[in-house]
Amino acid sequence: MMTTHTAIIEHIIGHTAVLTLNNPPANTWTADSLQLLKQIIIKLNQNNDIYALVITGQGEKFFSAGADLNLFADGDKGNAASMAKHFGEAFETLSAFRGVSIAAINGYTMGGGLEVALACDLRIAEEQAQMALPEATVGLLPCAGGTQNLTALVGEGWAKRMILCGERIGAAKAEKIGLVEEVVEKGQVLDAAVALAAKVAKQSPSSVSLCKTLIQAGRTMPRTQALPLERELFVGLFDTEDQAEGVNAFLQKRPANWRNR
Repeated sequence: MMTTHTAIIEHIIGHTAVLTLNNPPANTWTADSLQLLKQIIIKLNQNNDIYALVITGQGEKFFSAGADLNLFADGDKGNAASMAKHFGEAFETLSAFRGVSIAAINGYTMGGGLEVALACDLRIAEEQAQMALPEATVGLLPCAGGTQNLTALVGEGWAKRMILCGERIGAAKAEKIGLVEEVVEKGQVLDAAVALAAKVAKQSPSSVSLCKTLIQAGRTMPRTQALPLERELFVGLFDTEDQAEGVNAFLQKRPANWRNR
């Protein structure tokens, strides 16, 4: 099943939605494509057959170069506020996706392009990929989660090198500092991401959703609150069909038939 939108191509593979950024030549973001991303993710959240999503870029050169700087050339603060709002809403909706999100980084990944990858749960990059947050180079700053999500992944030192010094890094360095979890050969990233997403389908989607919530709770919640919540959500799983199915499938030595409910 494939659905083509103006700037995002949606393709369903099993329990995975593959979203391809499709705004040549550099797969830049617009207000419309950001709102479209938000709408697609809201729709996927309501589809019990979708357990994971993969985001990649159309073509061989760019994952995404971020926002089109022509949008900010006139210095209009109202336009800047509107775009910042669209970026924030889209990428925060992505971060809150109930399943597992994977960025399949297939080329240059700059500014808002890197920020959408940072909003995903996992990142796989092709060996030739280049990543940067160069906003300060053009008198701007990363306003779509970049300052916070990059720092959470790689620590203040490398976040400051990339944001304050404008340092661009390749895939090997990105893996070394924890910005991406895996590097693959050119042309292989989409297959690798879809294969990783397929592993998610073997897990209980009910469990995955709650585990993701707990892992991300560590960004804002003290451990003294997170640990009791962990136990509370564990017990809550016993209200789901997936819990009984998972345990009984294991005891009966058969694959589980997840219902996501």
